[in-house]
Amino acid sequence: MAKIIPPSELIINPDGTVFHLHLHPDQLTDRIILVGDPARVDMVASFFDTKTFEVSSREFHTIGGTFGGKPIMCLSHGIGPDNIDIVINELDALANVDFATREVRNDLRSLTMVRIGTSGALQPELTLGTPVIAEKSIGFDGVLNYYAGRNEVADLEFEKAMCEHTRWNPLWAKPYVVDADPELVDRIGCDDMVRGNTISAVGFYGPQGRELRLPLANPDLNRLIEEFEYNGRKITNYEMESAPLAGLGKLMGHRCMTVCSIIANRFKTEANPNYKDGVRSLVETVLNRI
Repeated sequence: MAKIIPPSELIINPDGTVFHLHLHPDQLTDRIILVGDPARVDMVASFFDTKTFEVSSREFHTIGGTFGGKPIMCLSHGIGPDNIDIVINELDALANVDFATREVRNDLRSLTMVRIGTSGALQPELTLGTPVIAEKSIGFDGVLNYYAGRNEVADLEFEKAMCEHTRWNPLWAKPYVVDADPELVDRIGCDDMVRGNTISAVGFYGPQGRELRLPLANPDLNRLIEEFEYNGRKITNYEMESAPLAGLGKLMGHRCMTVCSIIANRFKTEANPNYKDGVRSLVETVLNRI
């Protein structure tokens, strides 16, 4: 018997759209570009051949259309791993739940999702403007820990080694490590993008080791992270969304990855606030390869 999802668990708006994203199931495309900034959706969609719909709700801005003659959509998720939890669950519901009966479909649909973002490098060789793929995502946010099957999709040995090296604070969420879809990484990354181990932090300031007025609980954490190696590879960069995207996507059977343009180097304490041309170039590359 098919699972039926109650109204309290999946809220469907009176117009038949999903609660936060305000999208109809028939608007969903198999290929999805995810970005953080709602304004960046317009920039991505400027490359589309055609635009068939546009929806805005809170920080979730979506434009659907075609690129290279194939359906595609760009959706903004806002900032943070909690927003990814909303976006991925609602996209999956649009794909795999019958909104008329609330039944989970027998034949599950797999989506391809590529997040394009910005990031801060943790290694000196990563120059500003470098595109880094989160081949492994390290979630400091704890989102995946709320879902059954978490250990089946995680690299448990990596987690253990990193926690031991950094002397992980038990007050923080337990980190999880998930691989991006390997075929997607190869196709999008080709040979001109760095394959990275990327941290998804739960915040921008203290959780990424930035100290303004408040002192940090562990001022040495970034140094320990920068020094850590696993199977000969170091942790490359910080951002805030790749791990829940990779983890939830893998649990649900979707193909997901993140690629970020480096706009700051934490090791060198340098940043480039004029990064938009680099992101635009990265968007065009991804669109041609997705």
